[in-house]
Amino acid sequence: MENTLSVAMKNALTEKLLDSLHGPIPNGTPRMLFGKVDFPNKANAIIGMRRAGKTYLLHQIRRNRLASGTPRELLPCIDFEDERLVGLQASQLGFLLEELRRQFPEVSRQGVTVWCFDEIQVVQGWERFVRRLLDEGGCEVFVSGSSANMLSREIATSLRGRGWEVPLYPFSFAESMLYHEIALPKTPRAMSSRQRTTIEGAFSKWLVVGGFPEAQDLEQQSRHELLTNYVNIAMYRDVIERHNVSNVVALRWLVRHLLGNAGSLFSIDKFYATLKSQKISISKDTLHNFLPYLEDCFLVRIISIETSSERKRMVNPRKSYPVDAGLIPVFDRSGKANIGHALETAVLIELERRRCKATYVRTQSGYEVDFMSRNPLGEQELIQVCVDASDYETAKRELRALEEAGEEFPNAKKRLLVLRQDCFPSQAPEDVLVQPAYEWMLDVEYVHAYL
Repeated sequence: MENTLSVAMKNALTEKLLDSLHGPIPNGTPRMLFGKVDFPNKANAIIGMRRAGKTYLLHQIRRNRLASGTPRELLPCIDFEDERLVGLQASQLGFLLEELRRQFPEVSRQGVTVWCFDEIQVVQGWERFVRRLLDEGGCEVFVSGSSANMLSREIATSLRGRGWEVPLYPFSFAESMLYHEIALPKTPRAMSSRQRTTIEGAFSKWLVVGGFPEAQDLEQQSRHELLTNYVNIAMYRDVIERHNVSNVVALRWLVRHLLGNAGSLFSIDKFYATLKSQKISISKDTLHNFLPYLEDCFLVRIISIETSSERKRMVNPRKSYPVDAGLIPVFDRSGKANIGHALETAVLIELERRRCKATYVRTQSGYEVDFMSRNPLGEQELIQVCVDASDYETAKRELRALEEAGEEFPNAKKRLLVLRQDCFPSQAPEDVLVQPAYEWMLDVEYVHAYL
């Protein structure tokens, strides 16, 4: 492969490098992440669904480093999605290192260079260049890109253990509050009635609007059109083109079904029968392949039944949720209120933000608990989600499920999450913590750290 860069491409790369070091750093709503974000000896790869805000997170990292004293010339950021860079190869990326040293001869003595590469997946073989940067030392590396070409398992393979995943989701409730300039409570469990009323109103709106940044201020029709476009782009770019899917009709049926039936039990066999009744021809193996494709591009999140038996896990239905509650009213054609599905979806995505693993539980008596959560330390928690548990029979059913599941998992904490404070049951066992879901999401015990 010829390593010589054309003059035009050199000029384009130099322009991008200097613009990133002299121009304004784009600003946006601060993102709040859980867990470690910046491993100095790894490529920190920001992954997530399209339009969730990965590029702005790169700029947030740069702004925070600048505020903490890192010289501006140590914070280059290159966006490779530029028609002038079409055909750029990994072997030619060394020009950026040479140009940075030429423009700033003292850069190597000023400290560690923090390289940010946006949409780097368009450069063929980019992983080899990033590995070389890490091997040579003296730098930190952050990469982001469309999920179509930067899937987590591929990063792990191509970087040979030198990659660290930084999952980014649409705005959490706390991030949505920051966007709308609503003050975060210092002590969520001890809010004033006025503050709680404000937050409950914002929470109900967030469950409908969702967390995609561009959707925040749009009226319903425009928001639904925007989110439909997001789904179509993810489906075509990240699934159909990437995996050479030929049965587009069946895929579209599957996407609409999964996004419009959040939290419902899903069986490949039953969905296969539905397609067959509609005279849509497809094999079960192909349907099985579609599910991980949709998970890989972060369009849906799928959980299995809690069990130590692989066979039981395979034969039992799974549950599917959209990556954002705002997608539910776009695809649910039942005409019913979606608040319950939205609340359950929001809780699952919050668990994923906290890097927890989730399953659902079915007790021996047939009761169901929405989530069994395991945090990175292995601690277990049974979480039941109910919009309104103030009705006696409803509360009895939800608490009975937690009680039975708790007998099967005695080391697990038990929590019941409801929509508002006035949705509490009249009585609850002492070992069950009852909270509004928004309070749990904002709780100081789980507060997310700014980068």
